[in-house]
Amino acid sequence: MLRKENSRSYQEFNDEDDDEGITQSPDFFDDATEDLEHEEEEPNGSISQAEDDIRESSPSVRFSKTCLKNVFTVVLIFIYLLLTAVAAFLAYQTISDFLDKLNHPVMSVTYKEVDLFPPPGIALYPGNAPLLSCNHYYHDYIPPLVDPGKPQKWDCVIEEVTYYGPFTNQTEKRALVVRGPSDVRNKELIFMQFSQNETEEDFSAITYMLFANFSELTNSANKSEFMRDCERNYSMWTFSGGFRTWVKMSLVRTSGKSDEAVEFRQESTVVKFNDKRPESEQSNQLFFAVFEWRDPFMQEIKLIVTANAWNSVAILCGVFMALFKAANFAKLTIQWIIKMRKRHLRNKARELNQIS
Repeated sequence: MLRKENSRSYQEFNDEDDDEGITQSPDFFDDATEDLEHEEEEPNGSISQAEDDIRESSPSVRFSKTCLKNVFTVVLIFIYLLLTAVAAFLAYQTISDFLDKLNHPVMSVTYKEVDLFPPPGIALYPGNAPLLSCNHYYHDYIPPLVDPGKPQKWDCVIEEVTYYGPFTNQTEKRALVVRGPSDVRNKELIFMQFSQNETEEDFSAITYMLFANFSELTNSANKSEFMRDCERNYSMWTFSGGFRTWVKMSLVRTSGKSDEAVEFRQESTVVKFNDKRPESEQSNQLFFAVFEWRDPFMQEIKLIVTANAWNSVAILCGVFMALFKAANFAKLTIQWIIKMRKRHLRNKARELNQIS
């Protein structure tokens, strides 16, 4: 009877070790046989007492181990879910940031210093106001006026263009296009003077427009169409009568995804003209305009896409590797849970068989 029970206990121990994947050495069975023979030589009372102690302590130890393993399993599952959530969020955030940077490029501003600017075109729309003078000066020096309000000599290059406006096809416009200053180091400027009878208009003002290069007009096959395009793409400004309007220009080049645009920015100051003419001549309103470059720096604006596809691919590869590792970890965890469940059911079935 003792040999059968010891054989059953050895069989249970052997099954548990087989489930855990532990390989036994060849001497293990010899040791087990010697232990059995040694137990046979002991008194019956001591053997019965040892069996009772084992039966009393075995369920509590087994219960504590099972509880500990269950807690550890729950913790591992929680860690797996947490890692999966973090990896999925990181993948979503990476893709969202890449698409956002791709659709919203960053504006990069640089300043290029030049000695000479391409001569801009200054298109003036004086209407009935005749041009009295137009001269180039240097070093911000404008000599005192001689006989203001009367025609004088000028040294400007002027083109007169007549065309129909791009927004009102029935309106014919006459533009005086003046070749602008270019020598920014010597502070080249252009001083112009117009006159107009102030009794004909409620408000005295002359409209003007700036475009990038005067030579584009002279080299254009259709000057009227060129001026239509310029009026469609550039802004219009005005200067008033009875004042000297000093316009300081700056050039801005903007490079987009496909096209390149050129625009002017200007700072203007207005100084009142002290009219010293006889009262009989003051009925004609005088206009004075000065055009000059503000500084030798050309502002260049470029749109830069900061989204780097290779960085995004590298991050996504790392995320997918983390997901793969998490999936592998989940697979091993599930297999371990199934194995523990089978062992628990097998041990429970053995206990029921012993009771029956």
